[in-house]
Amino acid sequence: MRWDNLSVEADAHRHLPGYKEPAAVRTFDAPEALDVRFYEVQAKSVLNKVPKASRMPFRWTINPYRGCTHACTYCLGGETPILMADGRTKPLAHLRSGDRIYGTVPGGTYRHYVETEVLDRWSTVKAAFRIGLEDGTALVASADHRLLSERGWKHVGGAEQGQLQRPHLTLNDRLIGTGRFAEGPQDSEDYRRGYLCGMVRGDGTVRSYACERAGRRDGEVHRLRLALTELEPLRRTQEYLRAFDIATSELEYGAATTNQRSLTALRTQARGSVVGVRKLIEWPREVSSNWCKGYLAGIFDAEGSNSGVIRICNTDPVIIDWTLYCLRRVGFEARLEDRELEDGLRVVRLLGGLPEILRFTHTVDPATTRKRKIDGMALKYAAKTRVVAIEPLGV
Repeated sequence: MRWDNLSVEADAHRHLPGYKEPAAVRTFDAPEALDVRFYEVQAKSVLNKVPKASRMPFRWTINPYRGCTHACTYCLGGETPILMADGRTKPLAHLRSGDRIYGTVPGGTYRHYVETEVLDRWSTVKAAFRIGLEDGTALVASADHRLLSERGWKHVGGAEQGQLQRPHLTLNDRLIGTGRFAEGPQDSEDYRRGYLCGMVRGDGTVRSYACERAGRRDGEVHRLRLALTELEPLRRTQEYLRAFDIATSELEYGAATTNQRSLTALRTQARGSVVGVRKLIEWPREVSSNWCKGYLAGIFDAEGSNSGVIRICNTDPVIIDWTLYCLRRVGFEARLEDRELEDGLRVVRLLGGLPEILRFTHTVDPATTRKRKIDGMALKYAAKTRVVAIEPLGV
């Protein structure tokens, strides 16, 4: 019910009469809401007294819902992986108010990923159903949970007639989404060696040379320097080097300008440390899958980009060859783009669109959050998300 003094015109300033703080006006995609506008205000109890200054024709309000005014009855198993706003995943049971996650909104022909905030989370006990998808995904949910299909939002369980008559999933439905999330790499010595190889070869400088200096017999100079604008891969590199007993110092290498972010560098001039780095980044004779994942994470942090398409660039043909080999080794398809530039720059492009972007970042786990984000990307790729089973679990 909408009172006259809460008309759209009266609501121009997003303010409820009598309340000092502006109230949030929330709209959402829910057919059962029938285009009702909800006013969300802070409430400390079920019964709340309306301020005297309010023009409302009542003195008390009743707040019947915990959580948002949508009165969600939805329920998913606590182990369900949720796509976080940093491109990683987290089990639903581990989410907390204030966490940032990805949701979708319609825009044009497709739905697009957008960041949204977790407002609340609570536990319920309900009869469980398992929804199986074509790609092997298994979701555990209550019958009243709704999932987005090609035919709109549908409850997990329902009936064609009677009290439970409502849109519900059938084996003819296909869910909107990118399909099953990939498992991350094992944090092993092989993975760390691979990461350091990709990162240092991609963006670092390792040098040893002779130099005559007054007062010193030994004229040898040894240097490792790695300068980046992103702190996340820099700190991961420092941590991995420390695990191999190689200490580095951190310094500001270049101040920020109007056209460039500030540069921070890792460096060491200790002979033993530089020799140790050289050994760590040698091309291996026997290559494990985990080394390949580490290498891809490192070279992507160093030389990769994600603009809706993942690309890795370099002028060194050996680095490009290893990048292509590692992608294929861990199950990705890629294309080499050679524009025959004078500097020899070549580009490796990952194929497969959004599902493969997510699978890549989850499989190899790069450190740079900015390169993992998928804001605004459209869900328009054919993932294997056809519903193949809807089974009551009896618990």
